[in-house]
Amino acid sequence: MQEQNKNEYKLLGLNIAYYRKARGLSQNELAEKVNISRTHMSRIETAECAVSLDVVFDICRTLNISTKEIFDFRVIT
Repeated sequence: MQEQNKNEYKLLGLNIAYYRKARGLSQNELAEKVNISRTHMSRIETAECAVSLDVVFDICRTLNISTKEIFDFRVIT
C-alpha cells in the first residue's frame, strides 16, 4: 500500500466495518462468507493492508451494497 493512499484505505475500512455492523455480522462471520481469514478482515478494516478489488466486490455482494456505497467516503470531523 502506498503511503499516499493510506487515508483512502482507512476510510474504506471504516465503511466496511460500518456496513458489517449494520448487518449484524462479526468480523469472523463476514470473513467466512467472503472466504478470507478473520485476521485479514481485521487488517482490511484497520487499513493495515491493501485489499484486492475481488475481495471488495465479494464484501459488497455479501453485505448487499453497491461498490458505490462502499467507496462513498464520509468526512470525518
